Amino acid sequence: MCGIAGFLGPKGIATNRVEACLSLMGRRGPDAAVSQTHQLNSGGVVQLLHSRLSIIDLDDRANQPFETPNGILSYNGELYNYLEVKKDLESRGVNFSTSSDTEVLARLLNTEGLSGLDKCEGMWGFAWFDKTGEALFLCRDRFAEKPLYYYEDNTGLYFGSEPKFIFALLGRRLSPDEGQIKRYLVNGYKSLYKQPATFFQGLKEVPRAAFSVHRIGQPVKEVPYWVAEFDRANEQMTYEEAVQGAKERLIRSMELRLRADVPIAFCLSGGIDSNALISIAQRELGYDVHGFTIMNTDSRYEERDMVEIAVKELEIRHTEIPVSTENFLPNLRELVRYHDAPIYTITYYAQWRLMEEIHNAGYKISVSGTGADELFSGYYDHHNAYLAAMSDNPDYYSQALQNWQEVVKPIVRNPYLQDPDYFIKSPEGRNHIYLDADVFADFLNHPFEEKFVEEKYSQILLRNRMANELFHESVPVILHEDDLNAMYYSVENRSPFLDRDVFDWCQTIPSKHLINKGCAKAILRDAVRGLAPSAIIDNPRKVGFNAPVLDYLDVTKKPVRDELLNDSPIFDIIDKNKIAEILVPGEMQNSRSKFLFNFVCAKIFLEEYA
Repeated sequence: MCGIAGFLGPKGIATNRVEACLSLMGRRGPDAAVSQTHQLNSGGVVQLLHSRLSIIDLDDRANQPFETPNGILSYNGELYNYLEVKKDLESRGVNFSTSSDTEVLARLLNTEGLSGLDKCEGMWGFAWFDKTGEALFLCRDRFAEKPLYYYEDNTGLYFGSEPKFIFALLGRRLSPDEGQIKRYLVNGYKSLYKQPATFFQGLKEVPRAAFSVHRIGQPVKEVPYWVAEFDRANEQMTYEEAVQGAKERLIRSMELRLRADVPIAFCLSGGIDSNALISIAQRELGYDVHGFTIMNTDSRYEERDMVEIAVKELEIRHTEIPVSTENFLPNLRELVRYHDAPIYTITYYAQWRLMEEIHNAGYKISVSGTGADELFSGYYDHHNAYLAAMSDNPDYYSQALQNWQEVVKPIVRNPYLQDPDYFIKSPEGRNHIYLDADVFADFLNHPFEEKFVEEKYSQILLRNRMANELFHESVPVILHEDDLNAMYYSVENRSPFLDRDVFDWCQTIPSKHLINKGCAKAILRDAVRGLAPSAIIDNPRKVGFNAPVLDYLDVTKKPVRDELLNDSPIFDIIDKNKIAEILVPGEMQNSRSKFLFNFVCAKIFLEEYA
């Protein structure tokens, strides 16, 4: 895991800007920092910057940018199946000078070009300069685990793993995008990746599963190299076959992601996602697991009992991190500065501390369960969508409804999802997602309304919702926050569920198998039965870390209220009086608690960047 940045244009960038950028890249890559400049035969310059976090082949020989006869690579990520790709290349006469995955990717690109990416299993954001065609290719992995931004003006193309790298090379900051700020405030984090906007005007992200092609004086081309396929379920597949296929692919995915020359830590919760990965690593692959957990104090989200069961039954080392509310506003400002954006949810403020403890314990890698909900079905609205999918089969529907009433109804809180036939009555109903958006829009000084939209991936409502969550609503948000929180402490985050073979297998599983006996993620649960603790496998409750913002902000204290209401660019967007009205102690509705957190983050963001 590393940091990358660079430039393509008619003239080079001043040395002081390059040095400023490299200094900002230190957290992403504390082990080496290099800048290379190459003159183009056609006129112009390409500059490639790299800061290294050494994970595989710790020797300096694997430092970047890495040059081959046909090109130069500046790469952030991991090629998990590098040994298999290397073996294939060696069989065709390709020689290697390191044992790194970096060289494998560079030699593959040198030999096959971007078409070779189909052979790769990994996560990446890389820049590849093709010497022959004098073109710069920027590329991200299939699920966009690793970030990569770019900005272009009449001076050239600027790119980087983080916006601040681009600003350093550019010599100025870009202006905040007010539309994205309003979107965040009114519709929340699930709206942020439904269009290509970022929090800065003109700043773009390279799309997932695609590469952009840049040549001086020519328009940018964005080319997909992988297209996810849906609606290809094998309706003849038995439940047992679905379980076995998922188990085999999860074990292989975990095996690949345990490849490293440094030790690996695991994020541990009381849920099935993290416990599935940990149990496979510990019991199937023999890895000495060390789990790290943020312990919640809110009874609605507390899962200590499940965590303690996991630690005891799996016999793993464990570090417990208590929730800390000290210095909340100064710490939040520091985090917003590093993220170059508002923090998407309060979960990621707490998770920042988790990464700190992982770093302090000497780890360079963490493993998390991102993607399980979206691949195997894990959210409460999936139950309603499942009932809709089963409504054409009276026997399946009747049993599914009975299971929902017994298992889900007692624990679901969203008012829309308390109706089991929500999607049967209203297939287009999405009010449960942008909950209270009209209320939050009323806080703004000027009208803002953006209706919920989603992409069409599948004809089945349940599968289409899961795909939109995977590619637009949930996973991109999690990956963005995971990456930055981990990189703040020079830790690489790995997500074994985001594996192409796992994804492809999940799309062949009939929808009828996804939920069983009222439990979502039925296939995943049974795939690790006998490995993970039974109490966790059979627990239908979905918790997830959360915390009310008033646990962190004591609005009864005058200095806190004064800081929240002091003069700020945010009040060009939001009515200060309406914010003052909600700064009252006592119970706050969950959606309003989230809005208050978003307000605080947006306020800090604009104070830092406006």
